[in-house]
Amino acid sequence: MKRAVATTVALLLAFVTRADAHQLDEYVQAAKIAVARDLVRVELRLTPGVKVLPRVLAVIDTNGDGILSPAEQRAYAERVRGDLAVSIDGTPIALRLVTLGFPDVADMREGVGEIRMDFEAAVPAGGADRTLTFENRHLPDVAVYLANALVPQDSAVRIDAQQRSYDQSSFTLDYSQSSMVRLGMHHIAEGTDHLLFLLVLLLPAPLVAIAGRWEGYAGARSGATRLLRIVTAFTIGHSLTLAAAASGWVRAPSGVVEVLIAVSILVSAVHAIRPIFPGREAVVAAGFGLVHGCAFATTIAGYGIDPWHTVLAVLGFNVGIELMQVVILVVTVPWLLSLARTPLYAPLRVTGAAAAVVAALGWIGERAFGVANPIGPLVEVVAGHGPALVAALAAMALLAEWHTRFVSRIPPFVTRR
Repeated sequence: MKRAVATTVALLLAFVTRADAHQLDEYVQAAKIAVARDLVRVELRLTPGVKVLPRVLAVIDTNGDGILSPAEQRAYAERVRGDLAVSIDGTPIALRLVTLGFPDVADMREGVGEIRMDFEAAVPAGGADRTLTFENRHLPDVAVYLANALVPQDSAVRIDAQQRSYDQSSFTLDYSQSSMVRLGMHHIAEGTDHLLFLLVLLLPAPLVAIAGRWEGYAGARSGATRLLRIVTAFTIGHSLTLAAAASGWVRAPSGVVEVLIAVSILVSAVHAIRPIFPGREAVVAAGFGLVHGCAFATTIAGYGIDPWHTVLAVLGFNVGIELMQVVILVVTVPWLLSLARTPLYAPLRVTGAAAAVVAALGWIGERAFGVANPIGPLVEVVAGHGPALVAALAAMALLAEWHTRFVSRIPPFVTRR
């Protein structure tokens, strides 16, 4: 227990430090710079925080009528384009706007939704070991920046997926280095549905199924072994389809994949309430892992990377996924195992699984039938407070442990007459 406390505190401090740098009180600008053999693409995602929203809207809504007309949206996109600068080996290249999307003003006022702008530019011919410089001068006094780069590896350029630090507006990306580990970590950290599936599947792992119900604690060794099998099976499943799909060997419609991911959460959540496949959790995790791997692959597919170097990219990306997955498991599993020995675990398990059922149904309605999903934003808000949730889980485990060791052993007080 002491080791679990120390580990969780250390990792929570790391999480909190990172979260503080990404507060939505500011204007978060996330840029993905993708470079093919003859094309550079800058995908810009702008998320105005509540505190700076009035200023941002004032810049966009030039006539002050509270409506962002197509002309105003286009004018703002051109202003952003003018604030971006991309050069290769010191030679500027001109960007052109290819995609533009704005959320509703009402959504922006509630702190949800993002402005989407995609720009492209032709890459001039050149030699090896070239350097691309991306500079963003848009609202530098209120913005926080995050940039990722993804380029193919061939005789002219090599993969660079280094995630750059926050609070910078200029990024120099050296093609001579190769790493997609951070990109994989960033992807799984924000993949709420992927993490929810795995965590819900882990909920009943420390328990024993008897007569169609979850009854009793399976023991620390047995629970840990089952947890390890589930995680390993999920890893094998998504690794196989990640490699196959990213290499172009397997094709799956993204819409179908997203629906199946929501279905996987629903099935796992129902199983956490009442056992429907006891003892076969690892098999289910592997099966649904195949589906989740197809979703992971969409992040790195379509950039014109040849098959061999795609395998190398997938390897680094997958390592990043596993590292973030391990971090999350390290800060949650010890507390789950501790709570599973106490009466407090049953309501925790059922409540968590029921919440996952609601979230899954919302995603299924949204992804399969186009139904508005009011649950989605709430799930994202809750997921954004991961450190607080882990701290609450740890507090519950420590309280239950204290009650079991001390309070329950105190003999009842008998009043003497």
